[in-house]
Amino acid sequence: MTANTRDPIRLIQNGLEQLGHSPGAIDGLWGLRTARAMKALLAANGRAAAVAPLGPLPWITEAKSALGRHEARDRSWLMDWLKRDGRSLGDPSKNPWCGDFVETCIRVALPDEPLLGALGTNPYWARNWLLFGQEVKPTPGGVLVFSRGSGGHVGFAIGQDDTHFYVLGGNQSDAVTIARIAKSRLLGVRWPATYPPRPQRLPTMMPGEFLATTNEV
Repeated sequence: MTANTRDPIRLIQNGLEQLGHSPGAIDGLWGLRTARAMKALLAANGRAAAVAPLGPLPWITEAKSALGRHEARDRSWLMDWLKRDGRSLGDPSKNPWCGDFVETCIRVALPDEPLLGALGTNPYWARNWLLFGQEVKPTPGGVLVFSRGSGGHVGFAIGQDDTHFYVLGGNQSDAVTIARIAKSRLLGVRWPATYPPRPQRLPTMMPGEFLATTNEV
């Protein structure tokens, strides 16, 4: 496909993007993301995508309600908090619970949000969150999935600096904290399928406000 033949598809992709039905990269290639965006536009009868409600994101409100809780000091409280969605990985002092934290926030705040496939079967494996909802660019409240050796880590986007994301998550220094995690480790950013995206840039934060982590435990 030549550059000239890509131009009409780029025009379609730009139109889809402007209407809030993201086709992914504006590359002039008719891929799966573009096809899905067109299908969503047709299902909406040509209308722009719904606009997200104003105010705090409900899953971030849930996450912040546990901010500062430690897996040892607050073990009983945290175990009860993680069970509010009807299931849990178990004792956070004995298990890697970042996925359990994200699952609890999502299921409590968005009870109609589907967790499909491997994610529904095992939301505790961080990399399975790459199957969650829809792909977006880094944005406040987005689910960030990171590499961590052969495993991974998952949490919510709060901010960024030049080299790191600021992540609200569980199992960060054994607690619910905001931690700096290198952008080079990012595998993907996801957004709930049942909540209209907010195309907002992550706020810039100052290095030194929060600890940087390289191996979340």
